[in-house]
Amino acid sequence: MSGKNLAATAYRELIRRILEGELKPGDTLQETHLCADLEMSRTPVREAIARIRSEGLAEQSGRFMRVRRISPEEVDEIFFLRRALEPSAVRAATGRLLPQQIDTLEAEVRALMQKGPGEDDLQWHVDQSFHATIAVAAGNTAAAKVIHDLHRRTCIFDHRVVPERFLRGCEEHLAMLATMRAGQPEEAAALMGAHLDHARDAIFVHLGKVQPALTEKALRT
Repeated sequence: MSGKNLAATAYRELIRRILEGELKPGDTLQETHLCADLEMSRTPVREAIARIRSEGLAEQSGRFMRVRRISPEEVDEIFFLRRALEPSAVRAATGRLLPQQIDTLEAEVRALMQKGPGEDDLQWHVDQSFHATIAVAAGNTAAAKVIHDLHRRTCIFDHRVVPERFLRGCEEHLAMLATMRAGQPEEAAALMGAHLDHARDAIFVHLGKVQPALTEKALRT
């Protein structure tokens, strides 16, 4: 197995332990211990820990890297910001995204639907490509970076965690691409807003705390 695949395997296993409570908030992510436990060398384990930290599930505490858990409030704040940025981005990108780019995104989504999510990061890459391509096409570099960073912070909630979102999310992507192809910016923006709402609500269900009032709290803070 290549180093890249080993790092992905280590990442998936650590994410599973965090989401299932085997690794609890405050627990230390010690490379030496995890290398022995996962029977891997330092490099893939170090890469997995770095990725987990970049996604907001670990933080440096003194000399140690410790687990932290995303709360429903934090999820709501992330989607509040995405909801503020991404409908505007898809509106601006409609008419600017080239037909060839739309073709490429559509082909990626359809291939994913046909192949299925599998056990690797294919779904995440296709989803990231979709949202990032639209954000970049909108023409605001700063907004595109924020969207990218926010997207990474919820990418752990993929098909393994919220499987009901896999096909539905793909279908929502295709619907957005169809409206962009037809030159309908307002329709595309409305579909993006609904897409983000559906993703947020599915995560809330997984967390066991469906709290519609949270968005009002995010607006006030």
